[in-house]
Amino acid sequence: MELTSLLHRSNLNFHVSAGSLALLVGLYILFKNKYGKVHRVSGRVFLVLLTIVIATGLIGVFVFNRNSFLLVITTLSGYMGFSGFRAMRNRSNVPKILDISVALLALTSVLFFIWYFHSIGMIWSPVIIYSTVGYLIFAVTYDLVRYLINKEAYQKFWLYEHILKLISAFSGLLSAFTGTVFPQYQPYSQFLPSVLGSLIALYFMCEVWSKRRTANN
Repeated sequence: MELTSLLHRSNLNFHVSAGSLALLVGLYILFKNKYGKVHRVSGRVFLVLLTIVIATGLIGVFVFNRNSFLLVITTLSGYMGFSGFRAMRNRSNVPKILDISVALLALTSVLFFIWYFHSIGMIWSPVIIYSTVGYLIFAVTYDLVRYLINKEAYQKFWLYEHILKLISAFSGLLSAFTGTVFPQYQPYSQFLPSVLGSLIALYFMCEVWSKRRTANN
């Protein structure tokens, strides 16, 4: 029992530390120059930390039987981080086996979560559950349908997709953090960071649109 408790605390410490560092790196990325080597390296560091958060979160749920719903938010952040990185890496909507496989895995995961929460009853605020699950389903559906977009037309979209998904990954982590640290303010402590992330993403997307419009005039 003591060994199990020690392993759980160690896993939790890794989870919290990686999540906290990911938030700090994410803030750095948001407020620094969005181009160049520093941005690319910072983005990779963020994704590595996000991977650690997901791995330790999975261990916490399936090995130590901890909070299952936070894994939904973690899965959302992880998928958005992966998909946002791939949008930047590929810069095209040519189908890739890796992208399709991860999208289907994420969709399977969210369907499992829906079944699981229905079987145990709603123990979290419905606005959080439905918005998180709904957003993940929307993202996966878009990623599977976007292959139907004309390849030339998609060249105008990938940067917006990259911005929205990476900021969504960041705001998902922030929601999990604030929801855990400030449980007395739920659902607002989880819902508001997502709203803030959406507004930040919209700002940067509008900034890109404005620069492109100016360059074309």
